[in-house]
Amino acid sequence: MDENKLEGAAGQGMSGMEKLGLRVSSMINHPVAQIQRWVTIHRLDTDGEREWKEVIGLLSETDGIDMAYNEDGSVTLRWEACAEEDRPVEVIERVEEVAPF
Repeated sequence: MDENKLEGAAGQGMSGMEKLGLRVSSMINHPVAQIQRWVTIHRLDTDGEREWKEVIGLLSETDGIDMAYNEDGSVTLRWEACAEEDRPVEVIERVEEVAPF
């Protein structure tokens, strides 16, 4: 089957804004981005200008995200770890109890 037909069928019900939002969300939530706490987002040729500006506007209003506009038109997002992520991991050891019988 033609890849373009498959791609078109999968994304038929999604608006440009939904596709862009999903792509950006996936980039932010990627395990590597979560470890390094930054990601660079590039505008694709398929991203409409209105959608791009709206997503960037929403990100700029989000607390805890620092944005840097790069010369190539991309945007680098940086964020701090949440308090929950800073907590040391607690390891609870199980104590084996002797059976009473």
